[in-house]
Amino acid sequence: MSMNENEHGVHWLTDEEERAWRAYRRMVIAVQTRTVQDLATHGLSEPDYEVLSTLSEHPGGTSTLHEQAAKMGWSRSRLSRHATRMEARDLIRRAPDPTDGRGCLLVLTETGWDTLREAAPTHLDSVRRHFVDRLEPEELAILGRIAEKIADEQ
Repeated sequence: MSMNENEHGVHWLTDEEERAWRAYRRMVIAVQTRTVQDLATHGLSEPDYEVLSTLSEHPGGTSTLHEQAAKMGWSRSRLSRHATRMEARDLIRRAPDPTDGRGCLLVLTETGWDTLREAAPTHLDSVRRHFVDRLEPEELAILGRIAEKIADEQ
């Protein structure tokens, strides 16, 4: 049995590992909380902005529900429920998918485009203020490599 393992086979974190884990969690929560607060000034949640910004990356601001959910790492049902709320606010609309009779397209409306254009500068400023500008270029590069390494684990 290793030093970090108890009689039940639990592999406990070392003090250094636990410090790193907790620091990572605090960092993510702090940055996310601050950027969410800044988006709220435009009446948007973080998921709203994610939907708008990722849809805007598609030609005509249009994507299938399936592709959009995959791009965002969401289930189709989660995105469908969120899309319903955004549709009620005229940020997006649904349209039949001509290539899949059971599927639908999500389309940015003019209101959605306008909202994204208004919110993007605030969001970018927020990301810079709460994340990018707080790091040296070398630290940002290292953090980027670490994030890619962890995200690509699967």
